[in-house]
Amino acid sequence: MIQANPKSARRKSRELALQGVFEWLVSGSDAGAIEAFLHERYPTIKLDTEHFQAVLHGCIRDAGALDADIQPYLDRPTRELSPVEHALLLLGTYELKAMLEVPYKVIINEAVDLAKVYGGTDGFKYVNGVLDRLAVVLRPDETGDRQTPQHYQPGLGGMPPNPAAKIPVSFKPRSTPRPGAERAPRRTAPNRTAGAGSAAPEVPGKAEDVWARRKPAARRKPDES
Repeated sequence: MIQANPKSARRKSRELALQGVFEWLVSGSDAGAIEAFLHERYPTIKLDTEHFQAVLHGCIRDAGALDADIQPYLDRPTRELSPVEHALLLLGTYELKAMLEVPYKVIINEAVDLAKVYGGTDGFKYVNGVLDRLAVVLRPDETGDRQTPQHYQPGLGGMPPNPAAKIPVSFKPRSTPRPGAERAPRRTAPNRTAGAGSAAPEVPGKAEDVWARRKPAARRKPDES
């Protein structure tokens, strides 16, 4: 019986870092807390820990500078990208800039493969197009004689519209709720040990798993083998 090749430790580190950067984009949580949560959630996963930590913390720490590198090759502000593709572009751009020992083609291929699993239907094409242009700028020695790409300009060609970029992303949680978004009071189950009608005490739970709110394909857990 032929078995599928297991994921490499480096692939798992990218996959876990993607989840961490995704959660940071959506919730604005602290990088250290996100790392601790991911280790708690996947305690047996065999990954390249050094690479995972470098990419996760590097993307969050340098997000502003990375967005500045990415923005000229987008057809919309980075805050309007879907969070999965935004996270993948941050990861790919960080590796292109900071991990020169990794070939640029490997970085792009890894980002595209992850986009096919976790992103929108055609999101991988968008990720591929942006990172391919950035590689010419950030890795000129590797890309050779390829012409420096022009910045995106509406009506003059360049990047196609991103069909999956419909979810606005904020670096910080919303300070005020949206108009009309008030929720009805939650029902509380009666406390069996107390008198009738008394509410059960709240039980602290784990932090909300933002990743699990994505579509079914995005809820796949990394292979922990």
